[in-house]
Amino acid sequence: MHAEETDDRRYLVVLNDEEQYSIWWADRELPAGWHQEGTEGSKAECLEHIGRIWTDLRPASLRRRMAAAR
Repeated sequence: MHAEETDDRRYLVVLNDEEQYSIWWADRELPAGWHQEGTEGSKAECLEHIGRIWTDLRPASLRRRMAAAR
């Protein structure tokens, strides 16, 4: 059995200022520079949510520079 199959911890979807997503344990303090996106669930649920909403993996600063260069 894989560790993920028995992982019953709750996770948060977190976001940084560059609009990059990750997951973090719900019962731990968030690392500096990250804030809650609003989704909480199992690891699989959080990763699935990120896969649906994070379609442009470029950092926000790069997207802004590229848009300004057009």
